[in-house]
Amino acid sequence: MDEVSSSLPGNVEDQLLSQERLSVLHSMVPLMSLADPDFDSIVDMAADMFGVPVSLVTLVDRSRQWFQAARGTDERSAPSTDSFCVHTLAQSDDAVLVVPDAMLDVRFANQPRVIAAPFLRFYAGASIIVDGQPIGTVCVFDVKPRTDVEPGLIRQLTRLAQLAASLFKLKDEARQRTMAAAAISKNEQRHAMALDAANVGSWTWDIKTGTVAGNTAMRRMFKLPDSGEIRGRDVFFGIHPDDRAAVLDGFKSAIATGGDYDTVFRVQPTGRWILGRGRVHDRDGDGKALSFLGINIDVTEAHEASEHTRLLLRELNHRVKNTLAMLQSLARQTLRQTRDPKEFMKAFAGRLQAISEAHGLLSDNEWGVIHLKNLLYKQLAPHVGNYEGQIEIHKDEVTLGPDQALGLGLVLHELATNAEKYGALSVADGKVVITARTVEEEGRPVLNMTWTEVGGPEVQEPTHRGFGSILIERSLDKVLGSRVTVEYLPAGLTALIRLPL
Repeated sequence: MDEVSSSLPGNVEDQLLSQERLSVLHSMVPLMSLADPDFDSIVDMAADMFGVPVSLVTLVDRSRQWFQAARGTDERSAPSTDSFCVHTLAQSDDAVLVVPDAMLDVRFANQPRVIAAPFLRFYAGASIIVDGQPIGTVCVFDVKPRTDVEPGLIRQLTRLAQLAASLFKLKDEARQRTMAAAAISKNEQRHAMALDAANVGSWTWDIKTGTVAGNTAMRRMFKLPDSGEIRGRDVFFGIHPDDRAAVLDGFKSAIATGGDYDTVFRVQPTGRWILGRGRVHDRDGDGKALSFLGINIDVTEAHEASEHTRLLLRELNHRVKNTLAMLQSLARQTLRQTRDPKEFMKAFAGRLQAISEAHGLLSDNEWGVIHLKNLLYKQLAPHVGNYEGQIEIHKDEVTLGPDQALGLGLVLHELATNAEKYGALSVADGKVVITARTVEEEGRPVLNMTWTEVGGPEVQEPTHRGFGSILIERSLDKVLGSRVTVEYLPAGLTALIRLPL
C-alpha cells in the first residue's frame, strides 16, 4: 500500500484521510479497482465538451485513486498523493479546481506525469459528492495549458459530477436491494427446509383463482401429487366429512373478522389429526380477501395422547370413588372387629397398604392390566422373611384387570396376614404353595387359584368368623362369577379362588 505523503498541505491531507469520507466511499463502492462501463458516457461527454484528450471518473481512496471510467489512458489507477484530484476534494462545497498550467503551479510542477509523459499541463476537476462527502472526481486533462476556460464548461463539469454521484447512489441502492433480496431468499429457503424437516405443511391459498401453493409436507399430509397445481377443492375434500363444516366455518370467520383461523381436523385418506392455523394475507381496496396464508401440523400423537389422558382421568375418577367407598367399608368393619385403637390402626393400615400396592401396579401400567406374579410379590413379600424359600408358585402367565387386581390383592393380603400370625408363615419352616391355572369356561378365561399352607402349626377351625374371613370371601364380589372358599384343614389352611378374567 502506498503511504500518504507528508508534503500534502494540511487541509488536503485531512480531507484525504477523513474517516467519514472513507467510510462513505467504502460502503458505496466496495470494489473500486474494477472499472465500470456505466460511467463511460460521462467521460466521453466531459472530453467532448472541453475538447481534451484525457478525461476520468475517479474514486480517491487513502493511498490510491481508482479510475471507474477513463478516456485517453490505459491506466486503471494512480497514487492518491501524486494526483490532481486529491486537491479537488479539499475545495470548499462543490467548487471546481482549475489548473491552467501545471508547470507554473508549485503543487503540481514536479508531478511525474507533468515533467514526463504524457506531460500534462491543464486540469479541471469537480468533486463527486455522496452523502455530503467527496468520494472522487469527474476531471479532464490537456497536454496544452489553457489560460481561459468558459464558465459554462465549469458548470457542465459540475453537473457531470452530480450525475456521477447520482449514478453511484443508484447503483449502491440496487446493490443493497439485491443483497437484501438474496438474504430474504436464503432465509426463505432455510425456513422452508426447516418446515419440511419438522413435517410442518405451509400453504398459500389464492382465493380469486382457487389455487393452493403448498410445500412438500403439505402435499404429503393430504396424499397430493408431488408436483402440479393444487386446487382448493382438492384440499377441502381431503378433509374428513365430519370435520369439513368446522373447517369451513373457521375460514369464513377469519376472513370476515380478520382474526386467526385455528382448527383441528382429520385428513380423510390417512385418518391423521391435523392442526390448521392461518390468516388473511392481503385484501383489495374494498377489503375483500385476496389470499390466505397458513400452516398445517400433524398432531395425531398429541391428540391420541390427550384422548388417552382423558380416558385415564375418567377411569381414575371412577376408581377413586370406588376406592373411597371400599375404604369407608373397611374402616367401619375393621373398627367393629377391633376395640383396641392400636390393633385397629395396625389392621386398617395393612389393608390400606394392600389397596395401595394394587393401585401402584395399576397406575404404573396406566390402569390397563398387570401380571399376577407382580401382584403376588407386592402382597406377600412384606409378610415373609425368605420369599424364595417360603413361597412356592406354580402358575400360568396371567394378567389381571383393575377390578380383579384390587379384589385379589385384598384377598392375598388377608391370607398372608393370617398366615404370618397363625399359619405357615409364622414359623421358619412353613411354606405357602400357590397354584394358578387358567381354563376356558363358556368361551372366556377363568383363573383357578389354590392357596395351600404347609409346615405350619396345626390348624383348628375358628369358632366364629372374623372380619378377615368375611373380607376374604367378599373382596371379589365386584367380579361376577368369582368365588373364594376357605378350608381349615389340620395340615394347613387352604383357599380356593375362582376368578373370571
